[in-house]
Amino acid sequence: MKEFILSTDGNRIMFRKLLSVTGRLALLLVIALAVFGYLVSGLDEGDSASAARDYRNAGPVKLTSAKPLPQPATQASASQAPVAKRSELSEALGSIDRCFEERWAKDDIEIAPPADWLTVSRRLSLALVGAGMSLQEIRELEGRPESQRVDLYLEQLLRDPRHHDYWAERFTRVYVGAEDGPFIAFRRRRFRLWLSDAFAANQPYDKLVRSLVTAEGLSTDRPEVNFLTVTQNSNKEGELDPIRLAAKTSRAFIGLRIDCMQCHDDFLGNVSLGDRDALRDGTQKDFHSLAAFYASAQVNGLQGVRTDARDYEYQFLNDDKTSTVDPKVPYGAHLLPKDGKPRERLAVWLTHPENKQAARATVNRVWALMFGRPMTASVDNIPLNAEVHPAMDALADDFVKHGFDLRRLIRLIAYSRPFGLDSEADFEITEQHEQQWSVFPLVRLRPEQVAGSVIQAARVKTVDRDSSLIIQLMKFGGVNDFVTRYGDIGEDELNQDNVTITQRLIMLNGELVREYGSANPALNATSHISMFSRNDEDIVETTYLCVLNRFPDDDEKLIFVKRLADSKDRVATIEDLYWVLLNSSELAWNH
Repeated sequence: MKEFILSTDGNRIMFRKLLSVTGRLALLLVIALAVFGYLVSGLDEGDSASAARDYRNAGPVKLTSAKPLPQPATQASASQAPVAKRSELSEALGSIDRCFEERWAKDDIEIAPPADWLTVSRRLSLALVGAGMSLQEIRELEGRPESQRVDLYLEQLLRDPRHHDYWAERFTRVYVGAEDGPFIAFRRRRFRLWLSDAFAANQPYDKLVRSLVTAEGLSTDRPEVNFLTVTQNSNKEGELDPIRLAAKTSRAFIGLRIDCMQCHDDFLGNVSLGDRDALRDGTQKDFHSLAAFYASAQVNGLQGVRTDARDYEYQFLNDDKTSTVDPKVPYGAHLLPKDGKPRERLAVWLTHPENKQAARATVNRVWALMFGRPMTASVDNIPLNAEVHPAMDALADDFVKHGFDLRRLIRLIAYSRPFGLDSEADFEITEQHEQQWSVFPLVRLRPEQVAGSVIQAARVKTVDRDSSLIIQLMKFGGVNDFVTRYGDIGEDELNQDNVTITQRLIMLNGELVREYGSANPALNATSHISMFSRNDEDIVETTYLCVLNRFPDDDEKLIFVKRLADSKDRVATIEDLYWVLLNSSELAWNH
């Protein structure tokens, strides 16, 4: 009897364990199916065209695949909102476009035809979020009138957290570089998130600059202080380095490379300073006079950065001893307030409405991020005696007039005629055409843009903050690893270099392309396209849209459809098609 009871209890325990394991497996299966359904949802566009949801000014704009709903007469429809944005800019756009058209007419420059909406949208995506478009975004925009697609997409991107994070990283490199900085004293991630919040709130750029220059407190409590504390490892006492801060200020805020005068005067006539009507060669004292503004920024223990009355001393070349240097600006001295703390005076001068050089520097950098190359020879060097394009001054004047509004500046550049031109034309395109912006310049993508495009091409849905945590972690690790291997030039990332053999080999044989182009039913688009496409033509068309954000031409479609028809392993053939397109020059260039 006792043995029977023990046997019965043992069976009950085993049954409970079996039931528990079965329940867990069932739960994991449900979760796996839910994840799979979420990942592949949106592939089938259905019989009807995709349509956009009501456009809202607040928060990121999301488009859905539902039919358009009738709008009440008193409510603005989704298609009207972005059109209103463009119409509000009509006067400024007319002035900017005339600057280009007059230059084209004067120099007798041929003009490329307008690009199609998919090409312009891809440019916007690369510029604002650092990746190509997703198939989901393309299908959604196809449900809108073609004349409104670019406008809708631009407004969607400007409110997308991906844009805020991406541009925060780009400007973080400008302000504090790409390095980790001094341990404990510097918090790069805090600084980047602070910038992302500023872009999300569309904070006026002059306010942002003043916050950086006049920052006080701890780097953990006041993220903007990291603009200063990144230089704390430059001397033995752990204090801030005014010389590095002056170099960063001149390049980032006023677009002048005067840091070469740190050790000597300008003997080659490369740097002209002073007022426009009385320019002169730069001197060593000009640079250190700018650095003197930061001498008052001192690290005060647990209080962090504080303003302290302290003179700036430096031993100039050929001098026997150090001398006290008074704070002075390299040009436009009449714009500098006479009273106040040194850094506060400098901040007012940097953001003064009449300081056109500073506005030009901002316009040039935003233009470079939008086009992939600056309006001038260098993104951080616009000599005071240089003749700039009239459109730069027109953009700078509008930027100051409308309260240093970065989003308005982005819209003006995106809606300008040069941004909408094609890179191909029925005439021979020369370097002069690209310099005059009568064609959209061919620009090689930066490493993070290549990685972002490859990762997005492998997903049918948009990879953003709404994606699963696994996908977000995979993207984060994939981009960082690829950029490290491909080559990261830090804050000089907008300077174009030639593609190296190593970089080509990383694309051809690297882990990123192999991993994201392989068949993976749970994650990658190659499997989803194979499973849900109606025929071989759909497979080729969808693959081209995912990778290159365009439809294949007739010859391309004929070649790959035939390969699929003759293939014994369709999934492997789709993988090969993905590999070919991901390694094509078209993916690696903005056009």
